[in-house]
Amino acid sequence: MKPLRMSPQTLQVLQHFVAEPKAWRYGYDLSRDTSLKAGTLYPILMRLTEHSLLEAQWIASEAGTPPRHMYRLTAKGARFAKEKLADAPGIAKSLRPVSNRGRA
Repeated sequence: MKPLRMSPQTLQVLQHFVAEPKAWRYGYDLSRDTSLKAGTLYPILMRLTEHSLLEAQWIASEAGTPPRHMYRLTAKGARFAKEKLADAPGIAKSLRPVSNRGRA
């Protein structure tokens, strides 16, 4: 397994998961919230999943639409994310702020 690279984009994805660590997230929502293109975001999600930092599952959608992939932090991933974000405060502060999209 390749070592996990801590790019600013990876930190940005981790920051969004840490905001609500137990919440399941769709890749599309993460792409919209982070402004990362699919070609950047999905390889990051795959690497985080391969390292057991994210858990992934397919969720059935409405009839006639394909299932959607959802992701959430594992306990290991939550610890890892908090540690990496604390180690890179300058990078974390420069990232796009996490939005709760109207949720309380």
